[in-house]
Amino acid sequence: MTPVGRAVLAFALVAGAGPAGFLIYHMVFNGNHQLPPRPTSAPLPAPAAATSAPLSAPTSAPEIPAAPTQTTSTRTPLRVPGDVALPDSSGRLHHLAEYRGHPLVLNFWATWCEPCRREIPLLVALHLERGDSVQIVGIAEDFQKDVLPYARTQGITYPLLMGEKDGLAAVNAFGMPTAFPFTIFADSAGDIVAVKVGELHADEARMILAKVGAVDAGKLGLGDARAGVSIELRNLAIVRAQQAAGAAGAGGRKS
Repeated sequence: MTPVGRAVLAFALVAGAGPAGFLIYHMVFNGNHQLPPRPTSAPLPAPAAATSAPLSAPTSAPEIPAAPTQTTSTRTPLRVPGDVALPDSSGRLHHLAEYRGHPLVLNFWATWCEPCRREIPLLVALHLERGDSVQIVGIAEDFQKDVLPYARTQGITYPLLMGEKDGLAAVNAFGMPTAFPFTIFADSAGDIVAVKVGELHADEARMILAKVGAVDAGKLGLGDARAGVSIELRNLAIVRAQQAAGAAGAGGRKS
């Protein structure tokens, strides 16, 4: 790998649930901080865990244990695989290519997943706030008979696709393990800017969407956006861990 021919770009996957902590992964892409608009090469190997410290990380941050390194042979694509097709509530198939043209948020979830359920109010709020300027799609790795009643009770307003028998194929198309939730953020051309593994928080979602918007506006290169997301997600995770530790300490002192 020559210094001119390749650049290491951050591609964030943050494991946000429980003691698994978080990992920031890196991928190596061809080009100098930019990806070709329509790459024809095969997807790149699954990313490896990063070892660099976050910028401006507080020196008193509590230690966060690393999640297990992914050991499967799955591969994460550079772009949203447009040929993946899943049915909506009426049974009509939708290809993911249909959602290009706007920033895209693909949320993989299931009704039996507690962090997935906690994310829903945030996604509903983002959908109501952003309208058609951002396309939010929930991909339920679950059965329609379970998803539709739950969606009604939760007031889900954004489109839902049902995994059912094809759900695992959709997960595999993104090179992801079957652990939920995870959320794909892509720009209007379908290039993946970030993958958030674990529960999505409001500050994370707004930060990533701001980066996606900057890419679409031509104000930020795709590589720089990925790198920025990686650093900021890591720092947000540290701040959240500090706040949780502080709250736990305050609770212990009161008791």
